[in-house]
Amino acid sequence: MHRAEPPADRGHRGAAPRAWLLMVCIGLVALTLRSPIVALAPVLGELREDLGLSAAEAGLLTSIPVLCFALAAPLASLAIRRFGVEFAITLTLLGVLAGTVVRSAGDTAATMLGTVVIGVAITVGNIAVPLIIRRDFPVRRQAAATGIYTAALNIGSTLAALLTAPVAAAAGWRIGLASSVLAVLVGLAVWLPALGRRRALVPAPRTRPATRPTGRAGGRWAAAGLAAGFSGQAFAFYGVTAWLPTLLVDVVAMSTVEAGAASSFFQVFAIAGALGVPLAARRASTTAVAGAVGATWLFLPVGLLLAPEQWWAWTALGGVAQGGGITVIFIAIMRLAHDGPSAGRISAVVQGVGYGFGALAPAVLGFVHERTGTWSASLLVVLAATATYLVCTTVAVRGVARRPR
Repeated sequence: MHRAEPPADRGHRGAAPRAWLLMVCIGLVALTLRSPIVALAPVLGELREDLGLSAAEAGLLTSIPVLCFALAAPLASLAIRRFGVEFAITLTLLGVLAGTVVRSAGDTAATMLGTVVIGVAITVGNIAVPLIIRRDFPVRRQAAATGIYTAALNIGSTLAALLTAPVAAAAGWRIGLASSVLAVLVGLAVWLPALGRRRALVPAPRTRPATRPTGRAGGRWAAAGLAAGFSGQAFAFYGVTAWLPTLLVDVVAMSTVEAGAASSFFQVFAIAGALGVPLAARRASTTAVAGAVGATWLFLPVGLLLAPEQWWAWTALGGVAQGGGITVIFIAIMRLAHDGPSAGRISAVVQGVGYGFGALAPAVLGFVHERTGTWSASLLVVLAATATYLVCTTVAVRGVARRPR
C-alpha cells in the first residue's frame, strides 16, 4: 500500500505508472546520469590533440560535471519544487541529449558549454530520481528501488568505460562521445509514453507544501552527518577513479592498458554493493549496514598501502563499498525527510556539499603525490576520507533510525 502524500508531492495529474514500469524508467534514466561523464576519459587524449587543449583545460573539462553537481544542486532543487519531478526528469534527459550533441560537434568553447549543460542536467536528475522513488514506492520497497537505481548508475559507467574507446577507434572521438545519446534516446522513448505527454512535458502547478516542524534540530544534525559522510564517499570515489590506473602502473608495474582494465573492478563491483545493501537491510539494522559498508571502504586504501600486489581484492571491496555507500546515503535521506519537498532540500544540501569535496579529490591527491613522490601519502588521504564516511554516516543513520516515522 502506498503512503498518503500531501498534494504538493503528487500534484493533480493522475496516478504514477505501474511500479515495474516506473522502475524500468528509473533504471534507464540512471544509465544516462553517469555515462556522459565516464565516456570522456577514454577519448581525452585524442580530444586534447584535436582541439589543442592544455593539460589545465583538459582537467577542467573532467571536473566541470562534478562541480556542477555541487554548485547547481540548490538551483536544481528549486527547479524541481517549481516544475515538479516528472518534468524535471524530462529536462534531465533533454539536457543530457542537447549537451552531448553540443559537446561532440563543436570547437573548444562548444565542448566546454556542452559539458556544463550535461553537468547541470545530471544535477537535476541526481535529486529528482530519489524523490520519485520516495513518493511512488511503498516504504518496504524504497530500499530495493534505490539499490536498483544506484546499480544502474554504475552499469552506465561501466558500459561507457568499455564501449566508448572502441567506438572512438572506429569512428573518431566525436562519435565516441556522442554514442552515449543512445541511452538517452531509449530513456526518452520509454519515459514519455509511460508518464503521458501531460505529466512528462507540462510543469506541475506550484503549490505550498505542508510542513511539520517536529524534530527539526535532530533532523539538521542527521542531515549534517549525512553531508559529511557523503563528502567522504565522493572524495574517495572521484579520487580513486582519477588516479587508480596511474597508481597501478607506478606501484604494481602494470602496463597502461592492464591498469585501465584492472581499475574497472572498482566500477563493476559497485553493482554488487548497490544491490546488496537493500538485501542486507532486510536482515540487519540500517545502522549495522552503514557501519559494515564504511568498514569495507577502509580495505581499499589500507590494502593498497600494505599489499598492493593484491590489488584485485582491494579494488573489488572498494567497489562494493562505493556502490553500497551511496545507496545507504540515499535510503537515509528518504527516511529522514517527512515529505517530498523536505527530501528535495535535504538531498540538495547533502549532494551539494558532498560533490563539492568530490570535485577537489583528483587535484588534492595529485598534489599530495607530486609533493611527496609516493602514493602512500595520497592513500592516507583516501583513508581519512573513507574513515569520515564510516564514522559520520553510521552516526547519522543511527540518528535517522531513532526518529519517529
